[in-house]
Amino acid sequence: MTARPTALLGVAGLFALLVLPRVAPATVAEQRARLPPPKACDDPVAGVWMSHQYSARRGTWDQFTLTIRREAPGSARLVGTIHNHVWGGGPADEQPPPCDRQLDVVVRMSAEGEAEGQKLRFDALDWTVETVICRTSGGYDLDHFSGTIDPALQEFQSINTYAEGTLTEATVFRRIRCLDEAEPSSSPPPPSLAPPPPFQPPSSGCGGWA
Repeated sequence: MTARPTALLGVAGLFALLVLPRVAPATVAEQRARLPPPKACDDPVAGVWMSHQYSARRGTWDQFTLTIRREAPGSARLVGTIHNHVWGGGPADEQPPPCDRQLDVVVRMSAEGEAEGQKLRFDALDWTVETVICRTSGGYDLDHFSGTIDPALQEFQSINTYAEGTLTEATVFRRIRCLDEAEPSSSPPPPSLAPPPPFQPPSSGCGGWA
């Protein structure tokens, strides 16, 4: 996971993290290709933003949803929530596989942040398990997203810092809904397989941009 429950790895997972070579994270294009179409809103920052990525090193998927609001109209201070639907599986399991005692849980975090022009920071403050779909674990590393919004693509091109600042991972968010819109009652249409033009973010150490 990109800020996974801390206790879920177990002995085998811990061995893999400490001994086996690191596997490069998914490319930006791969992350983009999994996301619903972009949504333009009146506010350049507020809205619902989604990411969807796989970590081969951990054998888990993360589907983050940021719900971002301004604390007051025109304010640079942001408030909202972060949801992470995280499940175990292989590279082909873009949707959670049938429950067979593997990790599959939704974690909810309250969050705050700040917007300065196109620069955005959004930090988790606490966490709680909202839904146990298959199996959960006893701990979680809070997520801290920082990066830049590209209004032409409706993307928040971020680095997620977690594990008390010791790990980072590239995470691409796309705005999928404005705050005044109701959540769709059915699944969103499949994403386009033609990704928008690439961008070149800076290297960020462990788990940096691919």
